[in-house]
Amino acid sequence: MPQHRRATIGAVAERAGVSKATVSLAYSGKRPVSEETRRRVFEAAAELGWTASESARALATSRTAAIGLVIARPPEIISTDPFFPRFIAGCETVLAEVGMSLLLSVVSTEVDETAAYRRYAAGRVDGVILLDLEVDDRRPRLMTELGLPAVRLDPSASPVSSDAGSPEADDTAGIPAVHAENASAVHELVNLLVEAGHRRIAHVSGPLQYVHGVDRRDAFVAAMTAQGLDPSMIVEGDFTAASGRERTAELLRRTPRPTAILYSNDVMAIAGLSLARSRGLRVPEDLSVTGFDDSDLAAHLSPGLTSVSTGAEAAGALTVRTLLEVLDGTVPATVSGIGPVVVRRESVGPPPVS
Repeated sequence: MPQHRRATIGAVAERAGVSKATVSLAYSGKRPVSEETRRRVFEAAAELGWTASESARALATSRTAAIGLVIARPPEIISTDPFFPRFIAGCETVLAEVGMSLLLSVVSTEVDETAAYRRYAAGRVDGVILLDLEVDDRRPRLMTELGLPAVRLDPSASPVSSDAGSPEADDTAGIPAVHAENASAVHELVNLLVEAGHRRIAHVSGPLQYVHGVDRRDAFVAAMTAQGLDPSMIVEGDFTAASGRERTAELLRRTPRPTAILYSNDVMAIAGLSLARSRGLRVPEDLSVTGFDDSDLAAHLSPGLTSVSTGAEAAGALTVRTLLEVLDGTVPATVSGIGPVVVRRESVGPPPVS
């Protein structure tokens, strides 16, 4: 049998002194590989008579060629929150480039969540993405226990600057992070409302069990304090439309009521806007409203909803690329993601004259 029939991607990787993922990337050109590494890979392939057309089959037999994502949220939230489909689309874009797939599990209990990760660790995926980090999250430690490579999307992680001499040490059980920054957008929203003349600004937060819920709330408090304003008008929602209506009704019963409300996602903001209008309040003449996530519907409301584009699709792509680096053994502790962008629309205006 000719030599090229016996050669495998694993043999090429061993001869070149790199991982099998690096061999695949050297040929695909989809992600940077140094010229020296590329040269070693090509020389090893030539010596062994291996061709790139064999790579997909060889990689599939030596790895699962899949990564896992467990989402522990009620299905109704996943179906209405624009973040999840956009993030997953970004993941799939990169995975398609390298011939891999995404294994998604939606669970409702901690027991089911743990069981899903244990199934993944039993050889169903090569690594996992950790979303919706909770305060004192148990999952990084679980990943270490299971020996399951992972990357977390984390707003609280400190990003590594491009000129840093070495990666920062990470204190979350050694799980690398993609930094999903929120605070700057919250500060910009508060400043935008203050510039419009608002002083009584409320915040409907997300669930404070989540790091990003706490992160956005803390940013609101910091921004209000920096403006010399009372930051205490905060109520906790759960990202659903029902909680948006309920928390808005609670805020509107206060005396004096807020003249502006900053919501932690668009779903709650849209429900709150609808509730306010049903009570006879005009937006933005009587009440200014801002959301977060910049859903497709935000631009088509009347008035259009001022919101924040979080770059979820780009975050998904970056998170997968980072996980591929983890699998290849060459990743810093924290990777800086794309920052949020405030999208200004007509739901913000001056407060009503008292």
